[in-house]
Amino acid sequence: MTPPAPSIRSASASTGSGCVFDLATVEGEIAELEQQSIEPGFWDDSRVAQDVMRSLGDLRGRASEWRRLTDAATELADLAALADGDADLAQEVAAATEPLQLDVDALELASTLGGPYDGSNAIMVVHSGEGGIDAQDWASMLTRMYVRWAERRGMKAEVLDTTDGEEAGIKNATVEIRGSRAYGYAKAEAGSHRLVRLSPFDSAHRRHTAFALVEVLPELDGDHDIAINDDEVRMDAYRASGAGGQHVNKTSSAVRLTHLPTGIVVTCQNERSQMQNRESAMKILRARLLERRMREEEQERTRIKGEHTAAGFGNRIRSYVLQPYTQVTDHRTNLSVGDVQAVLDGEIDPFIDAYLHQQLGQDGDA
Repeated sequence: MTPPAPSIRSASASTGSGCVFDLATVEGEIAELEQQSIEPGFWDDSRVAQDVMRSLGDLRGRASEWRRLTDAATELADLAALADGDADLAQEVAAATEPLQLDVDALELASTLGGPYDGSNAIMVVHSGEGGIDAQDWASMLTRMYVRWAERRGMKAEVLDTTDGEEAGIKNATVEIRGSRAYGYAKAEAGSHRLVRLSPFDSAHRRHTAFALVEVLPELDGDHDIAINDDEVRMDAYRASGAGGQHVNKTSSAVRLTHLPTGIVVTCQNERSQMQNRESAMKILRARLLERRMREEEQERTRIKGEHTAAGFGNRIRSYVLQPYTQVTDHRTNLSVGDVQAVLDGEIDPFIDAYLHQQLGQDGDA
């Protein structure tokens, strides 16, 4: 029996995943942004203009991909109708159905990322936790994993700041992920990550457990109501530490910003100039101020509802076991993958997709 081709329905039709892709609405948003982009003075505020153009490009890409998938599904359905009794043709339809279904599912999932900051770039901060040198090495491994993940998805990743560990690895790293809905996807990684392995830093080669904490912040291109006055920020310049060559060691290009009203401190030292480091540090500061506001709003909603929730960043979300067996398990979705090395090389989309589908289901039940 020939498997049915995936069904693709747009414009107010729901799919199997519970998602609705309203092509007419997306096309209307495209027309609105296109009109906005040709109005006089559009580029007077470059930040807002860039935000609009990025949103326009994202919407155009989604609409184009939906049309491509619709055409492909129609062709496959026609082919399936001709395959009755033709084993070779039925096999061809079956082989083409699975990858097309995966593309449909991916686009449907992307369409659910409609939160206020889901379309933003992301700032990921990795902190070493309990576990000594192993934890610092683990933080370095996670940082590499996220850089590789971004590259696999066609996004750009830039390490804005790192603090080296005493003997190996890093104490923390700040990574900027730039791409379509970067924050919408990356937010699934926020929490505590646990590593179990035979420690390369233990002379007895015993099994050790190490932890690292991942924070995910939305990057703000425009002001977004996060206003920072010049007199609220103290800037200190200092010489960067760690690898980087003579330039890093001989110039005070590293920047530390202190937001006086809140006491939030951010640093950046990976760029070559003090000005570039200050710009990057301001991105991080705006993101941290937004995170602070989001937390306060969530706490107020929780107080009003009378709910009790555990502290989010302290929750262990995933375990990576290299010994005595190899397995990565997400504790929120119970999804497990046996190929640990592939995961550490950036293949984390199955975990992200499972988490986002879970959240979509919970939102639907609310």
